[in-house]
Order: sequence, then C-alpha cells, then structure tokens
Amino acid sequence: MATKPVSASGFLTSRARQVALVASVGVLSLLASPILAPAQTAASPVLQGQVSLADLAERVMPAVVNIAAVTTSDTRGRTLPQVPQLGPDTPFGDLFEEFFNRRGQGQQGRPGQPGQGQQGENQAPQQRRSQSAGSGFVIDASGIVVTNNHVIGDANEITVIFNSGLRLKAEVIGKDAKVDLAVLRVKHDKPLPAVKFGDSDKMRIGDPVMAIGNPFGLGGSVSSGIVSARNRDIQQGPYDTYLQTDAAINKGNSGGPLFNMNGEVIGINTAILSPTGGSVGIGFAVPSSLASNIVEQLREFGETRRGWLGVRIQSVDDATAEALGLGTARGALVAGIDDKGPAKPAGLEIGDVVTKFDGKEVRDSRDLPRIVAATPVGKDVPITVMRKGKEEVKTVKLGRLEDGEKVQPASARTPAEPPKAAVTTALGLEFSPQTEELRKRYSIKDGLKGVVITKVDPNSNASDKRVLVGELVVEIGQEPVNSPEDVTKRLDALKKEGKKSALLLVSNAQGEVRFVAVSMN
Repeated sequence: MATKPVSASGFLTSRARQVALVASVGVLSLLASPILAPAQTAASPVLQGQVSLADLAERVMPAVVNIAAVTTSDTRGRTLPQVPQLGPDTPFGDLFEEFFNRRGQGQQGRPGQPGQGQQGENQAPQQRRSQSAGSGFVIDASGIVVTNNHVIGDANEITVIFNSGLRLKAEVIGKDAKVDLAVLRVKHDKPLPAVKFGDSDKMRIGDPVMAIGNPFGLGGSVSSGIVSARNRDIQQGPYDTYLQTDAAINKGNSGGPLFNMNGEVIGINTAILSPTGGSVGIGFAVPSSLASNIVEQLREFGETRRGWLGVRIQSVDDATAEALGLGTARGALVAGIDDKGPAKPAGLEIGDVVTKFDGKEVRDSRDLPRIVAATPVGKDVPITVMRKGKEEVKTVKLGRLEDGEKVQPASARTPAEPPKAAVTTALGLEFSPQTEELRKRYSIKDGLKGVVITKVDPNSNASDKRVLVGELVVEIGQEPVNSPEDVTKRLDALKKEGKKSALLLVSNAQGEVRFVAVSMN
C-alpha cells in the first residue's frame, strides 16, 4: 500500500502526466556478507557484448534492506501510539493485554457493535492497521539507514529486514518531507554491511547505473540502465533536481539505492512516470549531491537546517530577459522581499535578477532555492544581481528557513468582473485610476499604488501571460506608474528605446507582486 502523497492506486497526476512515488508492499531478502572493495569494472567479464554486473551486485546487495512500516490508527483516521508489548509474566499483563485487544469494542466484545448501555457513536473507535513497504540502504555499519520519507510516513512501527532473515526494529532519527528523505537507526551487536554516497554531479547522461530494491515485494531485485537525464523537475517539491534513469523502478523500489559502477550510491529511487503504475523506463532518483547534506543534517540535528534568503522569485523568460536587458534568459527574478528576511537589510530590491549566489551560477529560478537551502545558516554570502542593466554585488547574512516559510513563485488572484468603463487601452489591457468604487469591487488592499486593470483582451499576449482583471500595474519598464497617462508615456518611451516587450510589475489585490513581460507588437 502506498503512503501519502500517493493515492491508493499508486500514481499521482501532474500536468497530464502521472508521477508516482514508488513505495509498495512486500518483504526484501538480502545477503548478509560484508561489503568488499569497490567493483573493478575493467576486470568484469563480458557477456554477449555487455559488462556483467554480478560482482557489483554481490558486493553492494547486503547493504540494501527492506523497510516494513506499520501504521495503527483508529477508524477516524487518527494515528494511535504504539501498543506496549506486555508478556504473560508482566504484572497485570493479562489485564492490559485484554484491554488493548478489546480497544474499540463494546462491553459485549463484538467488533463494531456497541456494548450494553452504550451508543454506537459514543463507543471507542476501533484500531485499523495499515502496512507499507519500500526499500532502503545502510550507510553506516553502526546501523544508520536511509530511505524515503513517504515509505515510513507516520508509522508506529518500522522494521528493517536483511537478506539473512535478520529483522531489526528501527527508530526515526529525522525526516524531511521537502526532499522526501528519512534517516533511521537500528541496533545490532555486530557491524552491519554498509555502502557510501558517491558524487552524482560527476554522472553524465549515458553513464551506466544499477538499482536494487523490493519491487512488488520481490526483494533483492536488481535492474540496470543508464542516466537518462539530469536536473529533472517533476513538481514534487521546491528543490526538485532528480536524476532520470531507465533502470526498471517500480512500486516498492522507493528509498532504494541507485549505484554507479564503483558501488557508490549516486541516487535514492523515489518516483516513476507511468500511466499504468508499473515501470515504463522513466524513473527518478534524488541525487546524492542533494541527499547527502540532508542526511548529515538529520543525523546530527534530527531536522534540516536550511539557509533562508527571504525572497519570492520567478523565472526569467526570453521576453523578460529582453525587457531587462539581460541578453539571454538566466537567473532568478526577485518578485517579492520578506520584510523580516535577510535579503532586505542586505539591499536586495524587487526587480533584481540573481545571477550568482556564493560563487555558484544561478542558471534559472529553480537553482536558487536549492543553492540557498544547501548553504550554512549564518554564513555571509556574496550575491551577484543585475539591476537595471548593471551588475552589482551584495552581501547577505543567511537566515534559517523555518517550517512556516515556503519557497514559491509569485501568485495570482482569481479574476473578477470588470467595470463598464476604462480610461486607457494598451497592450490588450484597459487601465483605470484607482477609485473608491474599484478598490471595493476588487478588494484592493489599502495603500497599494498603481493603475487598475479593468479589462483583458482574451486574444492578447497579456492574457496568455495570465494578467487578470482587478490586478494593479505598479511599474512599467521598472518605472512607477500611477495613472493611465503614465502608462501611455512609459510605453511610448520603451518603443523609442527599441524595446520589443514591456516589463510590467503586476500586483494582486493583497499586494503580492510579480513581473510580466508583455509584447508591444
């Protein structure tokens, strides 16, 4: 049974595609021999033109485990605490055993029926046990195990199962829902076989990889393939940068390792793209370059400690790049600044385009959240921004991303009905000065500046860019506009400068802003 955020069917629809986290049920059996030196692929025998993976699989398989998770909840969906195990020799053991065995039943002891003198709706809810299983791997001989967060969910009881039949109860050290990782600890009187993380940044498209896991309960299954793509965004979280592989990954492979040919873990198998729920040759793994830092934080602190910049960002398309004079589309456009965040005292402004952060190039808006999150909290970081065509460098003392903070793009509001009249028409839009009537009509927050959009031509480029009736245009070409006349003047000036697009700073009624580049043709 798959756990959230996957539906019971095992897949999740996104942009007309189905992306499924691949936790499933079953028992995984593994060899329990120690891990030897990394595989030497040059000496591997060649079978029918292919390099055999037998030696590699034999070396690393003992460190790959099955994760069996049991969640006990009542019929109302509330997770119940784990029931204590009381033996027959325990004082009052029989009494407590009878109590826990009969939880949720009436005085007559008939499941689902109220006891004498009770009403059905007042009876204690019955227990419901659900099981899920996936894969994992040991990264430290002392008993540190890595898996996916969705494999264990809110489980009351977690068991790690080795190929030898060894079953060890596990405790959760920490978990991270944003990247879907969890770190467990098991205890054993002997060192456990373990594998190490490799460097996923060194993997190239076409490099061979091998996956091991527990697909459909068929434990110890090995599949192989190549790295099909890098830096995939499958819209599962704010830090998506998945490795894509054609190695067969199915339900039950979740949390299992993706190995390079040296026996190093370069990815954690997490999701598949599938219309059927089975492998169609498109699987996704969290790269080790992202996972290893998170795992270390969870081991040390029991939680993540991500860097926080305190900005809202959006992507830069070709039209926006032209309007800003960037040349090519690159960087992350700052569309909002948190008043309490580190960016404001550092001097960042709305309209800045972040092109470098701590010396690392920001190619697009997806890069910035990942780089910031991986940067130590409290570090003084240089940030390179493009501001009105000029490059500037700012220094920010990075804060910590709290649980309540979310990395998300600028939002838009629901369209409303326009008034009957408008003052100025341009760019497929009709503009009106702010009036008391319009502020009430569109619930515009007090103190907001700009001109009101009162009509949008559905065939215009502005409509394609999701500019909505009731929003405000605050700036055009990074200059403020407060009246329809200002709009006309700014557009005329941009045309004289040879601009093909007008960069609008658009605000919704609550004051959240975003940049929109609208064609002037």
